Amino acid sequence: MMVAPERALAGLIFAVEEARDRPGTLVASLPFGGMSLLEYQIRLLAGIGAEQVLVAVGKVTPQFLAAIERAGRGQLKVDIVRSAEEAAEKVLRDADVLVLADGLVTIDPVMERMAAEPHAALLVTDDAESPAAIERLDMRHCWAGIARIETRHLAHIATMPEDYDFQSALLRVAAQSGALQVPLAPGWARAGHAVERSGDGLAARNDAVLAALSDRRTLWADRWVFSRGARYILPQLLARDIPDWAPLALGGVVSVAALLTVLAGWEGIGMLVALVATLGFATAVSHAALRGEEPRARRIEVAILGLFVLLLAAIGWREFRAIGTATPLLLAASGVVLQLLVGRMPVARRRWWANAAAQLLVLTPFALIGHASWGLSAVALYGLATLTAAIEAVRGKS
Repeated sequence: MMVAPERALAGLIFAVEEARDRPGTLVASLPFGGMSLLEYQIRLLAGIGAEQVLVAVGKVTPQFLAAIERAGRGQLKVDIVRSAEEAAEKVLRDADVLVLADGLVTIDPVMERMAAEPHAALLVTDDAESPAAIERLDMRHCWAGIARIETRHLAHIATMPEDYDFQSALLRVAAQSGALQVPLAPGWARAGHAVERSGDGLAARNDAVLAALSDRRTLWADRWVFSRGARYILPQLLARDIPDWAPLALGGVVSVAALLTVLAGWEGIGMLVALVATLGFATAVSHAALRGEEPRARRIEVAILGLFVLLLAAIGWREFRAIGTATPLLLAASGVVLQLLVGRMPVARRRWWANAAAQLLVLTPFALIGHASWGLSAVALYGLATLTAAIEAVRGKS
């Protein structure tokens, strides 16, 4: 039996409305997440595998053109269209189209849910007062900013009179064709899914989206300590236009200071400095995740692991010199090896499991009270317990 090939996916972003608090500035060109809102929306579409993005515009401003130019540097093909007719001509043949409303802020899980729909679908809310409610579909439901349509819907609108509203007409055609209504989950709304028309509103949504990204990090040290710190720091950096490499550079410089402090014999102070470095790296990870740069985020997380390895080696060496036995070196080596093995286990992590950030938190109080060797023992035991649990989880899967 032949299986039908999977349909290509294109994106259609509406960028027509001006910001309420910034006349002459399109909402799509307002800053959000260290980029423009348009770039953020394109990033979301790239994350679900879109092969093309069409941007429906009414007018083009210099800020908007700059955002389009920056977005076009990626792998996605980005085209400006001014009508349904032009969109129907430029869209990939036989592609499904994921439509994003003008001024829409959302998160990856919402996009993934709508992209997974096999047929035409509309994201809806039954709360007419919700920030996500754009246009009423019936007596109960309002459109919540995302629609999955077929290219024939674009072709249908292209035959309509020229005085139609492109976004509204597209919504009506999709609804009348029997599109599935997907309810907006409460968790998505809390995570920041909404339509915003002002710069201040987008700044507020920025915090909610950062919180949602933090909640996706499962291990306790990330979720409850470092990502929470990053959620406070990152909006301050974005508001002041501090470049995204700054927290990464700070983490690197402070890491060197932490290692030198430990080697100088001030192990407790060195570990506190190392936690500051880890916070810098965590902030850089959150910023990369917000921009959709997942490979870069993973590389930065490797820097936290590298800091952990170097600190254990430095503390093991200091303790070896202090007490004259090889036990601290063996404990440090065991902690490193066990953590590396844990990182290679092909299984979902549980909240309490060890990672490099958690191990640094475990080691710090022992170093502060002058018993770093006990801390090395705790790190090794924590790594062993995590590895044992991971092995059992792998066996359970098989």
